[in-house]
Amino acid sequence: MNHNGHPLDRRRLLAGAAAASAVTLTGLAVAPTTGAAAAAPTRTGAPLVTHDRVGAAALRAPDGAAAAVRVQADFHARLTAWLAFWSANSPRTWSAPAHLVARIEPAGDALVLHAIRYRRDDELHAGFAAARRDATHLATLASLHHHFPSVRPRPDGTIRIGDGPAGFTGAPEQVAFAVAACRELWADPAATAGRWAAHAGRALARAGQPADAASHAGWAAFTRISLRRGLGTESYE
Repeated sequence: MNHNGHPLDRRRLLAGAAAASAVTLTGLAVAPTTGAAAAAPTRTGAPLVTHDRVGAAALRAPDGAAAAVRVQADFHARLTAWLAFWSANSPRTWSAPAHLVARIEPAGDALVLHAIRYRRDDELHAGFAAARRDATHLATLASLHHHFPSVRPRPDGTIRIGDGPAGFTGAPEQVAFAVAACRELWADPAATAGRWAAHAGRALARAGQPADAASHAGWAAFTRISLRRGLGTESYE
């Protein structure tokens, strides 16, 4: 069942802004599909730029303080595209993200995500919260895996995101996410690390998007449908 109806104007604006200000992620070079995660791009001497927002969302430090951070320009562009994608696939009763609660690491090319807050009825609500291990947590992981090669959940529920071109690399964190998504979002408890792609393929077929989940296009499709299912905007029933 589709709860989105027609896409909202603000979602079109977000997606357009992201496309204008960021690299078109579907056009990035395909990462190798074997071995460990691809290394982050080399940026010898690349200057950091200061931002206090990611897209429409104000940056907030984990302690709640407003945060102006120094970040790599291309990483900020990818974060902007990711947050627009997350928002465009969220329930239509949610506003565009108001706060991104996160910590940027000193090199400016990695972020630790704590929360995403949107506004509804003049109150802030958490669309993602690190301590809340529910479908929205897996959905947010899916959105991040759609846009970044290095996405590592930490024991406290926060998520460390490293910059780089998106794509399936076979990294343990990607496989672990796929197994969890198959089991918890797609009600397929038999999914294992050794056969996750077959189980993810069933989810893709169910969504009318048959593909090899370990391919570049298949990984993008699997993470997209898992985001929508986890946020409750598509059930694919």
